[in-house]
Amino acid sequence: MLVIVVAVGLAVSILLLRDLITTQARDRADLAARHVAEEITTERYPGAVPATEPVLRLQVVDRHSGEVLAASDAMRGLAALTHDRPSRGDFRVDTTTCVEQGDNGYTDCYLVVGYAVSDSAYGDVMVLAAARAPSVLTTGTLETVLIGTACGLLIVTALIIWVGVGRALRPVEMIREQMETISVTDLHRRLRIPRTHDEIADLARTANASLDRLEEAVTRQRRFVSDASHELRNPIAGMRAKLEVELSDPRPDPRERERLLTGLLSDTERLENIVSDLLELARLDTDLASSREPFDLAALVQKEFGTRKEVVDLRIHTPVEVPVCMDRLRMARVLTNLVANAERHAHERIDIIVDRDEDGSAVVEVHDDGSGVPETDRERIFERFARLRESRELDPEGSGLGLAISREIVKAYGGTLVAAHSDLLGGALFTLRVPSRTGTETA
Repeated sequence: MLVIVVAVGLAVSILLLRDLITTQARDRADLAARHVAEEITTERYPGAVPATEPVLRLQVVDRHSGEVLAASDAMRGLAALTHDRPSRGDFRVDTTTCVEQGDNGYTDCYLVVGYAVSDSAYGDVMVLAAARAPSVLTTGTLETVLIGTACGLLIVTALIIWVGVGRALRPVEMIREQMETISVTDLHRRLRIPRTHDEIADLARTANASLDRLEEAVTRQRRFVSDASHELRNPIAGMRAKLEVELSDPRPDPRERERLLTGLLSDTERLENIVSDLLELARLDTDLASSREPFDLAALVQKEFGTRKEVVDLRIHTPVEVPVCMDRLRMARVLTNLVANAERHAHERIDIIVDRDEDGSAVVEVHDDGSGVPETDRERIFERFARLRESRELDPEGSGLGLAISREIVKAYGGTLVAAHSDLLGGALFTLRVPSRTGTETA
């Protein structure tokens, strides 16, 4: 493609340069001819027609007979430069004539300009002026120089491109080689970022960010499989042991068998809850909170817990509307998990406060008057299957996934969920913060 462009540009340049050089030479001849035509309107030359460089060939020729009436020194004794005459209604002639020089076969070409003068001192004449055609037009020098220059530029350009592209792509090749050596077993490795501060460095940073996300996804998958196998193994093993004992009894007691079946049903319900929670976590690991709908968070809290009169005294504080944009059912599940957790640990009272933060974010605070969460365990309780001793005593059948699911849901919508000490009631405080509807739409 580059060769075609250069070839077309070269051809156009040659044509333009030839036309420019020819026009300049012809203009010089034209100027000399007009000067002579002006001088012979009043008198004849006493001798040769005066001529100066670069136009030395001048003639005054009878218009009808073609006889040379006056000439410059360079044209003394020579025939008329041309016998062409202006067409009807015109007074100028432009032509080219070539003359052989001696016996060597060399030919000189001239650009001839003539003007018809009807009332001169010589009578009705033609004033002819000839300028030698530039040698670059007659010998092919122009084409040779331009083609040679273009070829040289092409070669130099090709070398520069080859070297430049090679140096530019060398970091890309290094990145490719490093990417080939990274496998699932060593996703912790990262690419070296070039110190070029250009697009290649940005590519390496983007690849490292992709590796971070990939490592996090693989880690989540491995943790999910490990947690699921660990948490399901114990209930299944217990159920199997009970069944084996019952089947090995040659004379089973109907009442004992009924109690066994009741216990197995309870274990099955626990397994069902664990599997449901694990499936919810799996969906959260792959779903990027694509489901969104605008609603009032304060109204949702009132609807879910406004008439709840179980176990403890529950008070709701919603001074203003708090608009958010997220999945209503998932937010309801988060709130249910937090309130259920507070009910397990509270002694007499739970307070739910829904308000807006200074930056417009929606904030939900769940306070209880229980024993609280030790500062060292305030992050551990959000880990999957993590259960403190008090939690296991109060809810032996729990899976330890409620708070983990709640944090994953809130995180998926760009929010946070943290545990702290409640200055209001003296127990635990869970603070949920998510972007408001306006902030989400702007983002």
